Amino acid sequence: MDAILFRDLRVEVMIGIYRREKHFPQTVSIDLDIGIPGEAVFKSDKVADTVDYAQVALKIKALAASQHFRLVETLAERIARLILDDFGAPWVKVSAAKMGILPNARFVGVSIERRRA
Repeated sequence: MDAILFRDLRVEVMIGIYRREKHFPQTVSIDLDIGIPGEAVFKSDKVADTVDYAQVALKIKALAASQHFRLVETLAERIARLILDDFGAPWVKVSAAKMGILPNARFVGVSIERRRA
């Protein structure tokens, strides 16, 4: 399976269930594997035939700034839906992790995979 990869895309997000988490943004690290929507890009060499990763990063940043998320799972699901719906990817794997949230753990997060219906 051909994919576009993001590793450690960091965004500031209002996220969490605890009172202190409702007042300050936290850094979330995002990894993405995005299915390339077809083989045309390999012949055309045109961004129009693939997923524009610069636009993906901008839309994820805008999504992260749009609201307070209670759970990392919810953020990951919204990112997956955004990529499938807005960019026409056939599938996506999203990993999202809060950085430094627990002692003795570099990050805590979730990984989900979704396909277009």
